[in-house]
Amino acid sequence: MKILAIETSCDETAVSLIETDGTNFSVLGDSLFSQVEMHKEYGGVYPNVAKREHARNLTPLLLKTLKEANLFNESEENQLSKELVDELKETLSREPELFIHLVSFLSKTEKPEIDVIAVTSGPGLEPALWVGINFSKALSRVWELPLVPVNHMEGHIISSLLTQQNEKSYDISYDLFPSIALLISGGHTELVLVGSIGDHVVIGETRDDAVGEAFDKVARMMDLGYPGGPEISKLAESAREENLEQKYQLPRPMIHGENFDFSFSGLKTAVLYLLKEIGKPTDEDKKIIAREFEDAATEVLISKTRKAVEEHGAQSVIVGGGVSANKNIRKEFDKLEDIKIYIPDTKLSTDNAIMIAAAAYFKLKSGAALPDPDEIVADGNLALYPLN
Repeated sequence: MKILAIETSCDETAVSLIETDGTNFSVLGDSLFSQVEMHKEYGGVYPNVAKREHARNLTPLLLKTLKEANLFNESEENQLSKELVDELKETLSREPELFIHLVSFLSKTEKPEIDVIAVTSGPGLEPALWVGINFSKALSRVWELPLVPVNHMEGHIISSLLTQQNEKSYDISYDLFPSIALLISGGHTELVLVGSIGDHVVIGETRDDAVGEAFDKVARMMDLGYPGGPEISKLAESAREENLEQKYQLPRPMIHGENFDFSFSGLKTAVLYLLKEIGKPTDEDKKIIAREFEDAATEVLISKTRKAVEEHGAQSVIVGGGVSANKNIRKEFDKLEDIKIYIPDTKLSTDNAIMIAAAAYFKLKSGAALPDPDEIVADGNLALYPLN
């Protein structure tokens, strides 16, 4: 089965084409455009800029992906009737620039040999999600292919199960269930009990800030720039390498709580009060605070995850989401004994379309009913539900 996948949930525009038999996932083509540099001046992701850049980049990335997969065939005849063009104009009414680029592309392109199209329908930034959804609806209509809406967080769970064999090939692990998945990103901090692929129940989540959001906010407090998470981690690593005295202490919110929920707002506020107390922090102060903040967040994540493993008798831990790229978090999870840890490689840690394609495959395999493409909508707060 060949699956074309589209991911536009935030500030990464991604298009991938994979072929799979359910055991091996071969990446036939993969293209990604990061908008990070464009959002730096805003100190965070600006939805309208994200929407605009997705619209500008989807068609070129699709062309690049098809060419890489050797599935692009230019046509000498116009592939679009007037009726189809009118339909596409209505579908892409919110993205007129995308309409122009896509019609030009589709009119000169033969239908590629693919079986299905997958697209992220949520959670994420709704203006960004809508661009990918409408783009996918247009492709589905013109190429007469089924369209599979995918939950972005399901993709992050799947990404942790993909083991890279070489640059273009991944195998998937099936012998790790039941598992506890920790999903950590700029918008999410969740603990999920995973009985099997597609069978999952959220057992804990953040009550306020997500851990990635807390990293970014603390970085802004210390004037470190955007994205803040990597900047905090760089300073924290410097503090460890220089063996700086840990003269500040921050709380570990809810670390001893009875449930599996998280709260990082208090930790963020504690950093704010500490900075006010210090006055103007030196470079050394910033390194020490960054380390203490990162240590505090990591300890809470690991403590809650370990507790969930023990209570639910899990055989493994899955760690997914953009924050799973954090070196210290990965290192500390690797120290856990007597339990297998699954963390995606760096390429699959951040938002990507490979994980969306893989999640779509398992959704199809589960027999889940697919909605009519016209009924697929963007849901910025889409919850993680079992596939059946």
